[in-house]
Amino acid sequence: MNASLYLHIPFCEHKCIYCDFYSIAPGDSAARDYAALIREFLVSLEAEIRLRSADRMLQCRFETIFFGGGTPSLLSPSDLQRVLDLLRSCFTIDPDAEVTVETNPGTVDPEKLAAFRAAGINRLSIGIQSFHEDDLRFLTRIHSSDQAKACVRAARDAGFQNISLDLMFSLPGQTKERWMQNLEEAIALEPQHISCYSLIVEPDTPLQRMVETKQIATLPPEMDAELYETTIQMLASSGFQQYEVSNFARPGFHSRHNLNYWRRGNYLGFGPSAHSHWTDVRWWNVSNLHSYTQRIAHGQAPVAGEERLSREQVVEEEMFLGLRSTGIDVAGFRRRHDIDLFERYGDIIEDLLRSGLAVLEHQVLRLTSTGYSLCDEIALRLR
Repeated sequence: MNASLYLHIPFCEHKCIYCDFYSIAPGDSAARDYAALIREFLVSLEAEIRLRSADRMLQCRFETIFFGGGTPSLLSPSDLQRVLDLLRSCFTIDPDAEVTVETNPGTVDPEKLAAFRAAGINRLSIGIQSFHEDDLRFLTRIHSSDQAKACVRAARDAGFQNISLDLMFSLPGQTKERWMQNLEEAIALEPQHISCYSLIVEPDTPLQRMVETKQIATLPPEMDAELYETTIQMLASSGFQQYEVSNFARPGFHSRHNLNYWRRGNYLGFGPSAHSHWTDVRWWNVSNLHSYTQRIAHGQAPVAGEERLSREQVVEEEMFLGLRSTGIDVAGFRRRHDIDLFERYGDIIEDLLRSGLAVLEHQVLRLTSTGYSLCDEIALRLR
């Protein structure tokens, strides 16, 4: 049984207007001495890793490690190297493990990227979002378009052969032509993986307040759908395989870490707000750095809550995640849950196949590109 490790690094140079992930920026009231806060966090993170590794029930072979955030590329290469060394001493890590660091172009230079590679990081997920300067200003990103392009080139020069780019569409006022320009710029940089996300107005973010006060207007759903269809078509024509609603990869470069999530695999999360899943039990850490460090200092797991999934929840989750990614193995589903999908949902499945929203290949039911755009609605029909 293989599994994954996730480490939440809760620091950002600046908090973007759309982001609802837990993080602290230098200007926040909780930030105090920012460098000292990072040092304190790293001590606690290492203590949490040691604490979890003592649980023999959580021992297996781990095949992916993912540093997310926040902006983990704010950390120094030596910080990341120390954490990786500790993980390898506490857990059994595959020699060819996929090790990803989310990277903001405004936080790295060629020397730092080369040091990341030397530390054992072999995959970068670079948060570009847009190649248009006005979009970057609106999103309050800290980098420019030129910096983004230079970051990708420097990563390749540093020896990275697995580079993913994040882009965002459905920005206020965005046209199809402007979005196509973004995709063309991304494709020209020759990454191995591209993730494309529609701008979501999350609760309690500056973006939500801008929408509520009518400072901006979101794009209508039909325009969002058109931009998504354009994404699928352009990336497919450039050799990218869509293997999840928002993710596209060159052959052989699917994100192994994300695939483990979508296949309901086991994973351990470390850091404030990090989530874990192990044999149908989920738990999540406190979303407050002070509470996190205090609990760790007292030898306590920083867990805020836990949930044991019912059989019905497992079935529903497996179907939803399977549909939004690589599909549902019909025979395997029957073995695991004693449920014949065609007996239970035969009419709905036949309608999906007939309308071109799904295909059945080698007994795997998966959505087509058209079906991906209606994934949530299809999942509701199969509940």
